Amino acid sequence: MAKEEKKVKEIKYGAEQISVLEGLEPVRRRPGMYIGSTGIDGLHHLIWEIFDNSRDEAMGGYCDHIEVVLLPDNSVRITDNGRGIPVGIHPKTKVSALETVMTTLHAGGKFGGDDSGYKVSGGLHGVGASVVNALSIYTKAEVHTEGGRHIQEYSQGKRKALVKKIGSSKQHGTIITFRPDEEIFKQIRFELETVINHLRQQAYLVKGLRIDILDAREWDPITGGKGKKDSDDIFWFRELELEIPSTTFYFEGGLVSLVKFYNKDEKVIHPSVFYVEKELDNVGVEVSLQYVDDINFDIVPFANNIYTGEGGTHVTGFKTALTRILNTYGKKNNLIKEQDGGFTGDDVLEGLTAVISVKLREIQFEGQTKAKLGSTEAQGAVATVFGDAFSNFLEENPDEAKSIINKSLLALRARKAAKAAKDSVLRKGALEGMTLPGKLADCQVRDAASAELFIVEGDSAGGTAKMGRDRKTQAILPLRGKILNVERARLDRMLGSEQIKNLVIAMGTSIGDTFDLEKMRYHKLIIATDADVDGAHIRTLILTLMYRYFRPVLDAGYVYIAQPPLFKIKRGKEIMYAYSDEERDKLLGKDAASLAELLAESANEEDGIVEEGTEEEEEIKTKKASTKVHVQRYKGLGEMNAEELWETTMDPEHRVLKQVAIHDAEIANKVFDMLMGSEVPPRKTFIQSNAKMAKLDI
Repeated sequence: MAKEEKKVKEIKYGAEQISVLEGLEPVRRRPGMYIGSTGIDGLHHLIWEIFDNSRDEAMGGYCDHIEVVLLPDNSVRITDNGRGIPVGIHPKTKVSALETVMTTLHAGGKFGGDDSGYKVSGGLHGVGASVVNALSIYTKAEVHTEGGRHIQEYSQGKRKALVKKIGSSKQHGTIITFRPDEEIFKQIRFELETVINHLRQQAYLVKGLRIDILDAREWDPITGGKGKKDSDDIFWFRELELEIPSTTFYFEGGLVSLVKFYNKDEKVIHPSVFYVEKELDNVGVEVSLQYVDDINFDIVPFANNIYTGEGGTHVTGFKTALTRILNTYGKKNNLIKEQDGGFTGDDVLEGLTAVISVKLREIQFEGQTKAKLGSTEAQGAVATVFGDAFSNFLEENPDEAKSIINKSLLALRARKAAKAAKDSVLRKGALEGMTLPGKLADCQVRDAASAELFIVEGDSAGGTAKMGRDRKTQAILPLRGKILNVERARLDRMLGSEQIKNLVIAMGTSIGDTFDLEKMRYHKLIIATDADVDGAHIRTLILTLMYRYFRPVLDAGYVYIAQPPLFKIKRGKEIMYAYSDEERDKLLGKDAASLAELLAESANEEDGIVEEGTEEEEEIKTKKASTKVHVQRYKGLGEMNAEELWETTMDPEHRVLKQVAIHDAEIANKVFDMLMGSEVPPRKTFIQSNAKMAKLDI
């Protein structure tokens, strides 16, 4: 039989098939390439981009005041008293310099080759204003410069008209107002706390810069406030005398003040805050640090005042020098014994709070969102400047040096003990053929992407979950009581806990320096605890464990919190579930008085309290039974039968899960440390300050 010829489909592929995106169209097509995401982080990134332009003016010495206002229509107004974006015709683009900056990628003062540009700026990409403009449904630029007041408006990155002079002005500066485009962003809701925390850092980093933050989202521009909107002052908003949330930052202390702020609730190991500021090979280096009595560390790095959360070359240079200097000083002064060996990088980081700031003329980041510094010259400059200054600090402060060395020695010895404990756990697993914990009811599927692990509270709920689960994809691991608070314990003691050890083995990732996310056995780790105070505590303890020792699991989005219902409502043969008091009230559709009577009646029936009536009354009760409403309050998962637990909490088609995400790791770190750490006063203050906000289910 002759072999059939394969028909090859002819596809025309010529020059006309090559598409070219013009102007800012690439930004709207692929916004994630420019701002990281179209979620909450990307939304706030719009503010950072415009603010960074104003801050660059401040770093150049042209600006000392920036105002950020959140407006009622989800717009943001950012004002600075810098030089003002030039409005003259640009020789290359043949339109105004303002329009060029707002509508063209890679255009701005940071690219100037002479002294008129920025000596130090936020980055080589230079796409800030144009990207924000492209991703906004409306943008207005108002510039006060050369004695005039000029405006230009845009929509989705395109100008609506030419730059127009609308009057004279004795002020100088730039006002950018933008409203994010709902076609791009999933949800447009700026978080005031996120804005405040980010801009607080900037105020510490630029000495003498005043930053005002105003939340005017509840302001009525027609009836609210006193003063004139057309005031000559570019900061006219503050003249309105509005009763709205406002915050002002102004610091002269720089990084030393920032380190003190981070450590204000901590027990410090040494009283003096180390600080150095020096320029080497055209790289400005600023480092401040202090050790505290904690097993965690916090390094906050900046490059040209941009927070580089993923680190980079400046952090590498710092860590290298820190380890080398402490090892050298410790051995030279016989503080490190021969049997101790030497410090590793992890040993010297324990308990450290450090802020690193570098400033470079030509800066390179790895990625558009500038989360990681890639400039190689920063590594050597930081290592040399910091290394020399820190070595002198230790020599000049022997008592403080000894405290720091002893802190690192404690970490070194704990590391060795933890390694022995961890090896013991892993060895035991190997000897048993990597047998999983006896209490674990594993699932049948071996594809981690399809597998789920329910961590449930108590053997009772565990037994019910095992009966109600889908055995193919759902595994159950019951925990007995409350696990160890790992915020107050080192790895060796932690692995001595049977509950934690079972969880580590069940996950399959190992722990510590041998952790491997690729070996994670389940891509959904679902915490299912009772809806009471104890359940909330157990959930918090598990999340503390995940944050401190399994952070990549959280970052990957593998951790979820189950949302079991609080109420079962039965009306005749109809069964409904309510997940909150509000949902219960809505389903019942009753007023407060009748609702209270119904709940009391339901409670009496649950307790076996039934009042017997006459024969006629009993007959009436029987007739009403078919329409009677019964409300059951679940106090724990163990009160549900297997069918109820499946259809409300475990069935992928109907359940509600909350995915655990970390929007701000630095804030999360401080919160975990305050609420779960060993220092009582900060926790007591927090409880007293927020007591009225607590909702207790007693």
